Amino acid sequence: MTSSKLVEFPSPQGAAASLPRALPMKSDLVEQASKVVSDIPLLINLVSKRVRQLNQGRPPLIQVTGRMGQADIALTEIIEGKVIPNLPEDADE
Repeated sequence: MTSSKLVEFPSPQGAAASLPRALPMKSDLVEQASKVVSDIPLLINLVSKRVRQLNQGRPPLIQVTGRMGQADIALTEIIEGKVIPNLPEDADE
């Protein structure tokens, strides 16, 4: 293959610079939330769904302080018991 067949695309420097950067989750909040919801896949799904709700405009259920990202807000809500998993009832009962 010759280099004449390659097409170069300009990098979207302006577009990438205008996107908001997500703040990383605080590891201490992840540890605390994992004590409340010990099933890690369930915790991941719960945080993911709550972050999606927050990004769609739902208000936080806690007082937001400092530089809290959406995931930090979701984790804190889980730690404080404001967001709980909706588990199905056992069929045996």
